[in-house]
Amino acid sequence: MSLIGYARVSTADQTPDLQINALTLAGCSRIFLETASGADAARVELAAALNYIRPGDTLVVWKLDRLARSITKLIGTIEQLNEAGCGFTSLTEAIDTTTPTGKLVFHIFGALTEFERSIIRERTLAGLAAAKARGRRGGRPRALSDQSIGAAKALIKDGSLTIAEIAVQLGVSDATLYKYIPHPRSTPTR
Repeated sequence: MSLIGYARVSTADQTPDLQINALTLAGCSRIFLETASGADAARVELAAALNYIRPGDTLVVWKLDRLARSITKLIGTIEQLNEAGCGFTSLTEAIDTTTPTGKLVFHIFGALTEFERSIIRERTLAGLAAAKARGRRGGRPRALSDQSIGAAKALIKDGSLTIAEIAVQLGVSDATLYKYIPHPRSTPTR
């Protein structure tokens, strides 16, 4: 069982010394150091650490926000470690998922995250129902009105313009025109 450290600073102006010292004192055999915003989805060193870690190992961070900025990302990463048979420790918050207490704390975090998702889903559904009751439809507005579709069919029937030229005149892409008139040259234009 090895302790694998992960340290992150947001900018090159910041120093990771405090984190590296704490991870070294904790007994980390290898430390992955990253200079990237916590909001960045693609963090090369975090990916390398997660690839390097083996079952039975524990990923160690100085503080939870060094691993992730959102609770959802944090839980996702911890679940990924758990599925790989690895533990997680945050030194500052004294969370260690290799202990029963640490597992409990993370289950509570997970439950809170699930609760938050449920509340958001509930609000979204209530908002959609209220909008529908006011006569509003959900979804993206149509790119072409019935009048524009009629004009497109007339131009197609005329035959003097290509489909691409008709699409440009209507201010849409060829693909959008094909969405509304799937087979333009073979569609009857009544």
